[in-house]
Amino acid sequence: MTKFSRTKKFTKGNIAKIPKNKAIIYKIKDGSGNNLYTGIAGRGRSQDRLIEHKDIKKEVIPGGTKFQIAQVKTKVKAHNIEKRIIKKEQPKFNVQHK
Repeated sequence: MTKFSRTKKFTKGNIAKIPKNKAIIYKIKDGSGNNLYTGIAGRGRSQDRLIEHKDIKKEVIPGGTKFQIAQVKTKVKAHNIEKRIIKKEQPKFNVQHK
């Protein structure tokens, strides 16, 4: 089972603390802790990808106030875990893998 970090507020300051040295799986959650979106980012793109969900209008996840991450060795492994999470949790804003 993949170990996710503690839930953190979805702020630029917290996003800036995410390590860039490995691929990640991330969950964007609402204030009640419900998973709104699950995604992946390759090594070196983790912070950029989460900023996109926070700032770029077409990528914003409405209601996203918290996030969690899990580091994995490869983007392929991250993709497989992402598919399992989406099937199990059915996040509102994920359209693939449901």
